[in-house]
Amino acid sequence: MKKYILKQLFQIVPVLFIITFIVFCLVYVAGDPVSMMLPLDAPPEQIASLRAKLGLDQPLMVQYFTYMGNLLQGDFGNSFRYSQPALEIVLERVPATLELAFSSMLVATVLAVPLGIWSATSRNSALDLLITGGSVLGKAMPNFWLGIMLILLLAVTFRVFPVSGRGGWQHLVLPSITMGTAIAAEMTRLIRSSMLEILEQDYVKTARSKGISSFLVVYKHAFRNALIPVITIMALQTSHLVGGALITESVFAWPGLGQLIVQAVNGRDMAILQAAIIITAFMVIAINMMADLLYRVVDPRIQ
Repeated sequence: MKKYILKQLFQIVPVLFIITFIVFCLVYVAGDPVSMMLPLDAPPEQIASLRAKLGLDQPLMVQYFTYMGNLLQGDFGNSFRYSQPALEIVLERVPATLELAFSSMLVATVLAVPLGIWSATSRNSALDLLITGGSVLGKAMPNFWLGIMLILLLAVTFRVFPVSGRGGWQHLVLPSITMGTAIAAEMTRLIRSSMLEILEQDYVKTARSKGISSFLVVYKHAFRNALIPVITIMALQTSHLVGGALITESVFAWPGLGQLIVQAVNGRDMAILQAAIIITAFMVIAINMMADLLYRVVDPRIQ
């Protein structure tokens, strides 16, 4: 296990190196960073002074190695909008994003696991058709539309939950349902297909022929062996939640990384954008590593 973990950690290094290079290039793809920081009528002397202060008058590779040296020291630059270190601002938003991501995954898991199993064990029945149709509908609904409908129904009309913001558990309900619905729909279909394949295996038929209860056969023998693809999709979807919650966080004014990235793009705050992308990439890599380790826990045969 230790060798496996060390191997995974070594693989992270080139991935992060490539990501940092791409993020560094974003500054030049977006345009001249100095012109973004200064007013349109700024005099040439002020532009040249700021460019020299930021080291942007140096050759490109010199700038890159300087940038990497600063990153290794935890210096992601300063936000010209907030006049604070970019890393501090990004790290302040990380807990909110993780809270929303994992609560959404919890909603998706609570919905998808029983629905997927019921659909598989009731193959071609009315319940199976209902669950399958519901999963297709859940996958097809856009996040922004579902979020707005939930706000109108449960926050404005019935006033059960708050409209927006972050506070108690009540603030988590609507955005978690919004983000978790599409994931639950995809997970339900995957669990159904995995369970259908496992239920046709000989060892499941043997267990049933021995008189073992259907509950134990389905939940102890079949479901555990169907977990590998489910863990994969959960890791991929959690990564998507961490890095791609832009729309949902904007709809519910959730103070996470998604909303911060949108504000940074609109304000052309490249230091914030770079720091947010790198931190998000690191979290996605960490989640995928946890999924790889969980494979070995679920099925010790995996090496």
